Amino acid sequence: MRLLLDTHAFIWWFAGSSQLSKSVRRAIADEENDVLISAASAWEIATKHRLGKLPSAEMLALDISGAIASQDFKELPITVEDAARAGALPGLHRDPFDGILIAQTLSRNLLLISIEPIFDRYGVRRLW
Repeated sequence: MRLLLDTHAFIWWFAGSSQLSKSVRRAIADEENDVLISAASAWEIATKHRLGKLPSAEMLALDISGAIASQDFKELPITVEDAARAGALPGLHRDPFDGILIAQTLSRNLLLISIEPIFDRYGVRRLW
């Protein structure tokens, strides 16, 4: 299975947080699954850390690529198609980072790991 971690799920996994559900922890830890981190999450972490909204994620923000590699996750770049699809989404949710995750999840048939139920309105497959 191919999993795409929402930004908060990546942060919580990296921090070893108990905020992740047991089913999510099992899915991420399962070596049979490919775990992907979107470039949108790197952008979101760096931006929010710079703005002081993610002070607890400083180590992650300083070396996001290294953090991804340290967990044997894979980077997922943003394509022009992802951006166009995200921009065309109905205005149910205005977060540009989430729009990219929705577009990537739908176009690549991924399972999105997220606590956010609003993603369900877009028809994504979500696990929490």
